[in-house]
Amino acid sequence: MNAVRDAARADGVSGIHRLNPLTKLAFAITVTVCAFAVVDYRWPLLLFAALLLPVAIGARVLRRFLLLLATFWVPVAVVLFVIQGFFLPGAHDVIARLGPLELKSEGVSFALQTALHILVLMSGFFLLLLTTHAGAFMSALSERNVSPSLIYIVSAALQIVPALNRRATRILHAQQARGQVIHGLRGRARALVPLMGPLILGAFTDVGERAAAMETRGFGATRRPTSLTEVPDSGVQRCLRAAMLLCAALAVTVNVWGVLR
Repeated sequence: MNAVRDAARADGVSGIHRLNPLTKLAFAITVTVCAFAVVDYRWPLLLFAALLLPVAIGARVLRRFLLLLATFWVPVAVVLFVIQGFFLPGAHDVIARLGPLELKSEGVSFALQTALHILVLMSGFFLLLLTTHAGAFMSALSERNVSPSLIYIVSAALQIVPALNRRATRILHAQQARGQVIHGLRGRARALVPLMGPLILGAFTDVGERAAAMETRGFGATRRPTSLTEVPDSGVQRCLRAAMLLCAALAVTVNVWGVLR
Protein backbone atom coordinates (compact mmCIF):
# COMPACT_ATOMS: atom_id res chain seq x y z
CA MET A 1 0.00 0.00 0.00
CA ASN A 2 1.45 3.34 -0.99
CA ALA A 3 2.36 6.19 1.30
CA VAL A 4 -0.50 8.44 0.20
CA ARG A 5 -3.14 5.94 1.25
CA ASP A 6 -1.33 5.36 4.55
CA ALA A 7 -1.36 9.10 5.17
CA ALA A 8 -5.06 9.26 4.37
CA ARG A 9 -5.79 6.51 6.87
CA ALA A 10 -3.71 8.31 9.48
CA ASP A 11 -5.90 11.39 9.09
CA GLY A 12 -9.15 9.46 9.22
CA VAL A 13 -10.89 6.62 7.39
CA SER A 14 -13.51 7.96 5.00
CA GLY A 15 -14.16 8.02 1.29
CA ILE A 16 -13.73 11.80 1.30
CA HIS A 17 -10.16 11.48 2.61
CA ARG A 18 -9.33 9.13 -0.26
CA LEU A 19 -10.64 11.44 -2.97
CA ASN A 20 -8.12 13.12 -5.21
CA PRO A 21 -7.05 16.44 -3.61
CA LEU A 22 -7.96 18.31 -6.81
CA THR A 23 -11.55 17.09 -6.48
CA LYS A 24 -11.75 18.56 -2.97
CA LEU A 25 -10.11 21.78 -4.18
CA ALA A 26 -12.66 22.06 -6.99
CA PHE A 27 -15.45 21.54 -4.45
CA ALA A 28 -14.10 24.30 -2.18
CA ILE A 29 -13.76 26.73 -5.09
CA THR A 30 -17.21 25.91 -6.47
CA VAL A 31 -19.14 26.38 -3.21
CA THR A 32 -17.25 29.63 -2.57
CA VAL A 33 -18.01 31.05 -6.02
CA CYS A 34 -21.65 29.94 -5.80
CA ALA A 35 -22.03 31.54 -2.36
CA PHE A 36 -20.69 34.90 -3.52
CA ALA A 37 -22.67 34.82 -6.78
CA VAL A 38 -26.08 35.21 -5.08
CA VAL A 39 -26.86 38.32 -3.03
CA ASP A 40 -29.14 36.68 -0.46
CA TYR A 41 -28.15 35.63 3.04
CA ARG A 42 -30.27 32.47 2.81
CA TRP A 43 -28.27 31.06 -0.11
CA PRO A 44 -24.85 30.70 1.64
CA LEU A 45 -26.68 29.42 4.72
CA LEU A 46 -28.33 26.75 2.55
CA LEU A 47 -24.97 25.78 1.01
CA PHE A 48 -23.44 25.46 4.47
CA ALA A 49 -26.30 23.35 5.86
CA ALA A 50 -26.96 21.21 2.79
CA LEU A 51 -23.41 20.63 1.51
CA LEU A 52 -20.61 21.60 3.87
CA LEU A 53 -21.96 20.23 7.15
CA PRO A 54 -22.88 16.83 5.60
CA VAL A 55 -19.40 16.59 4.06
CA ALA A 56 -17.80 17.31 7.46
CA ILE A 57 -19.98 14.65 9.07
CA GLY A 58 -19.25 12.14 6.31
CA ALA A 59 -15.51 12.78 6.62
CA ARG A 60 -15.71 12.34 10.44
CA VAL A 61 -14.06 15.70 11.07
CA LEU A 62 -17.10 17.59 12.37
CA ARG A 63 -15.58 18.39 15.78
CA ARG A 64 -12.33 19.80 14.37
CA PHE A 65 -14.28 21.56 11.60
CA LEU A 66 -16.52 23.38 14.09
CA LEU A 67 -13.53 24.19 16.29
CA LEU A 68 -11.75 25.85 13.36
CA LEU A 69 -14.86 27.87 12.56
CA ALA A 70 -15.19 28.95 16.18
CA THR A 71 -11.53 29.99 16.23
CA PHE A 72 -11.34 31.85 12.93
CA TRP A 73 -14.83 32.68 11.65
CA VAL A 74 -16.56 33.81 14.85
CA PRO A 75 -14.07 36.66 15.58
CA VAL A 76 -14.35 37.84 11.96
CA ALA A 77 -18.16 37.78 12.15
CA VAL A 78 -18.18 39.75 15.42
CA VAL A 79 -15.88 42.43 13.97
CA LEU A 80 -18.06 42.65 10.86
CA PHE A 81 -21.24 43.14 12.88
CA VAL A 82 -19.66 45.83 15.05
CA ILE A 83 -18.06 47.81 12.20
CA GLN A 84 -20.83 47.48 9.62
CA GLY A 85 -23.70 47.65 12.10
CA PHE A 86 -22.57 50.94 13.61
CA PHE A 87 -20.53 52.59 10.85
CA LEU A 88 -21.91 51.53 7.45
CA PRO A 89 -21.98 54.65 5.23
CA GLY A 90 -25.41 55.68 4.00
CA ALA A 91 -27.37 53.63 6.55
CA HIS A 92 -30.31 55.44 8.19
CA ASP A 93 -32.69 52.91 9.79
CA VAL A 94 -31.68 52.95 13.48
CA ILE A 95 -32.76 49.88 15.46
CA ALA A 96 -30.77 50.42 18.68
CA ARG A 97 -28.59 53.00 20.40
CA LEU A 98 -25.53 52.43 22.53
CA GLY A 99 -24.48 55.79 23.92
CA PRO A 100 -23.45 57.96 20.96
CA LEU A 101 -23.44 54.93 18.61
CA GLU A 102 -26.43 53.90 16.51
CA LEU A 103 -27.00 50.34 15.30
CA LYS A 104 -28.58 50.41 11.84
CA SER A 105 -30.54 47.65 10.13
CA GLU A 106 -28.79 48.14 6.78
CA GLY A 107 -25.42 47.58 8.45
CA VAL A 108 -26.65 44.47 10.24
CA SER A 109 -28.05 43.03 6.98
CA PHE A 110 -24.81 43.73 5.12
CA ALA A 111 -22.71 42.24 7.93
CA LEU A 112 -24.91 39.12 8.04
CA GLN A 113 -24.61 38.56 4.31
CA THR A 114 -20.84 39.13 4.28
CA ALA A 115 -20.28 36.92 7.34
CA LEU A 116 -22.22 34.04 5.76
CA HIS A 117 -20.24 34.38 2.52
CA ILE A 118 -17.01 34.19 4.52
CA LEU A 119 -18.44 31.21 6.44
CA VAL A 120 -18.83 29.24 3.20
CA LEU A 121 -15.38 30.34 1.99
CA MET A 122 -13.66 29.25 5.20
CA SER A 123 -15.69 26.04 5.50
CA GLY A 124 -14.80 24.80 2.03
CA PHE A 125 -11.08 25.29 2.51
CA PHE A 126 -11.12 24.02 6.12
CA LEU A 127 -12.61 20.77 4.79
CA LEU A 128 -9.83 20.62 2.22
CA LEU A 129 -7.29 21.15 5.00
CA LEU A 130 -8.81 18.55 7.32
CA THR A 131 -9.24 15.79 4.74
CA THR A 132 -6.13 16.21 2.59
CA HIS A 133 -2.56 15.17 3.33
CA ALA A 134 -0.17 17.93 2.27
CA GLY A 135 2.14 15.45 0.48
CA ALA A 136 -0.75 14.05 -1.55
CA PHE A 137 -1.85 17.55 -2.51
CA MET A 138 1.66 18.47 -3.66
CA SER A 139 1.93 15.26 -5.68
CA ALA A 140 -1.46 15.86 -7.32
CA LEU A 141 -0.44 19.38 -8.35
CA SER A 142 2.96 18.18 -9.56
CA GLU A 143 1.30 15.57 -11.79
CA ARG A 144 -0.62 18.44 -13.47
CA ASN A 145 2.68 20.26 -14.26
CA VAL A 146 1.90 23.10 -11.85
CA SER A 147 4.80 25.44 -11.09
CA PRO A 148 6.92 24.19 -8.14
CA SER A 149 6.83 27.69 -6.60
CA LEU A 150 3.03 27.69 -6.61
CA ILE A 151 2.98 24.14 -5.22
CA TYR A 152 5.21 25.21 -2.34
CA ILE A 153 3.08 28.28 -1.56
CA VAL A 154 -0.13 26.21 -1.46
CA SER A 155 1.50 23.45 0.59
CA ALA A 156 2.98 25.92 3.09
CA ALA A 157 -0.44 27.56 3.50
CA LEU A 158 -2.03 24.17 4.22
CA GLN A 159 0.61 23.24 6.78
CA ILE A 160 1.15 26.51 8.63
CA VAL A 161 -1.77 26.22 11.09
CA PRO A 162 -1.15 22.56 12.07
CA ALA A 163 2.61 23.19 12.33
CA LEU A 164 2.19 26.23 14.59
CA ASN A 165 -0.38 24.35 16.67
CA ARG A 166 2.01 21.42 17.22
CA ARG A 167 4.91 23.73 18.08
CA ALA A 168 2.79 25.79 20.52
CA THR A 169 1.63 22.59 22.25
CA ARG A 170 5.23 21.39 22.68
CA ILE A 171 6.29 24.78 24.08
CA LEU A 172 3.39 24.80 26.56
CA HIS A 173 4.23 21.29 27.71
CA ALA A 174 7.88 22.29 28.18
CA GLN A 175 6.85 25.34 30.22
CA GLN A 176 4.55 23.26 32.40
CA ALA A 177 7.35 20.73 32.97
CA ARG A 178 9.50 23.61 34.28
CA GLY A 179 6.89 24.59 36.84
CA GLN A 180 4.83 27.24 35.08
CA VAL A 181 1.17 27.10 36.11
CA ILE A 182 -1.20 27.33 33.13
CA HIS A 183 -4.69 27.03 34.58
CA GLY A 184 -7.64 29.30 33.95
CA LEU A 185 -7.85 32.45 31.89
CA ARG A 186 -5.25 34.34 33.93
CA GLY A 187 -2.71 31.52 33.69
CA ARG A 188 -3.17 31.26 29.92
CA ALA A 189 -2.76 35.02 29.56
CA ARG A 190 0.52 34.92 31.53
CA ALA A 191 1.77 32.03 29.38
CA LEU A 192 1.08 33.89 26.14
CA VAL A 193 4.10 36.22 26.31
CA PRO A 194 6.75 33.52 26.97
CA LEU A 195 5.04 31.37 24.33
CA MET A 196 5.30 33.88 21.48
CA GLY A 197 9.10 34.24 21.57
CA PRO A 198 9.98 30.55 21.04
CA LEU A 199 7.08 30.18 18.61
CA ILE A 200 8.26 33.00 16.33
CA LEU A 201 11.95 32.06 16.58
CA GLY A 202 11.08 28.44 15.83
CA ALA A 203 9.13 29.54 12.74
CA PHE A 204 12.21 31.39 11.45
CA THR A 205 14.35 28.33 12.13
CA ASP A 206 11.90 26.19 10.15
CA VAL A 207 12.24 28.58 7.19
CA GLY A 208 16.01 28.04 7.10
CA GLU A 209 15.68 24.27 7.43
CA ARG A 210 13.08 24.13 4.66
CA ALA A 211 15.27 26.24 2.36
CA ALA A 212 18.20 23.85 2.88
CA ALA A 213 15.98 20.80 2.33
CA MET A 214 14.46 22.27 -0.85
CA GLU A 215 17.91 23.07 -2.23
CA THR A 216 19.20 19.54 -1.65
CA ARG A 217 16.11 18.11 -3.37
CA GLY A 218 16.63 20.23 -6.48
CA PHE A 219 13.75 22.64 -5.96
CA GLY A 220 13.37 24.89 -9.00
CA ALA A 221 15.24 22.56 -11.35
CA THR A 222 14.24 22.87 -14.99
CA ARG A 223 13.52 19.17 -15.38
CA ARG A 224 10.23 17.78 -14.16
CA PRO A 225 10.82 15.86 -10.89
CA THR A 226 9.76 12.23 -10.54
CA SER A 227 7.10 11.71 -7.88
CA LEU A 228 7.62 8.91 -5.37
CA THR A 229 3.88 8.41 -4.92
CA GLU A 230 1.03 8.42 -7.40
CA VAL A 231 -2.20 10.05 -6.24
CA PRO A 232 -5.20 7.91 -7.25
CA ASP A 233 -7.65 9.50 -9.66
CA SER A 234 -10.52 8.27 -11.79
CA GLY A 235 -12.60 9.28 -14.76
CA VAL A 236 -15.61 9.80 -12.49
CA GLN A 237 -13.69 12.31 -10.38
CA ARG A 238 -12.43 14.12 -13.46
CA CYS A 239 -16.00 14.45 -14.75
CA LEU A 240 -17.13 15.58 -11.28
CA ARG A 241 -14.45 18.28 -11.20
CA ALA A 242 -15.46 19.50 -14.64
CA ALA A 243 -19.13 19.62 -13.57
CA MET A 244 -18.32 21.57 -10.41
CA LEU A 245 -16.20 24.11 -12.24
CA LEU A 246 -18.97 24.44 -14.84
CA CYS A 247 -21.42 25.20 -12.01
CA ALA A 248 -19.04 27.87 -10.70
CA ALA A 249 -18.75 29.44 -14.17
CA LEU A 250 -22.53 29.34 -14.57
CA ALA A 251 -23.00 31.05 -11.19
CA VAL A 252 -20.62 33.84 -12.20
CA THR A 253 -22.39 34.22 -15.56
CA VAL A 254 -25.82 34.49 -13.91
CA ASN A 255 -24.48 37.04 -11.42
CA VAL A 256 -22.88 39.18 -14.14
CA TRP A 257 -26.00 38.99 -16.28
CA GLY A 258 -28.13 40.13 -13.36
CA VAL A 259 -25.81 43.07 -12.70
CA LEU A 260 -25.77 44.13 -16.35
CA ARG A 261 -29.56 44.00 -16.56
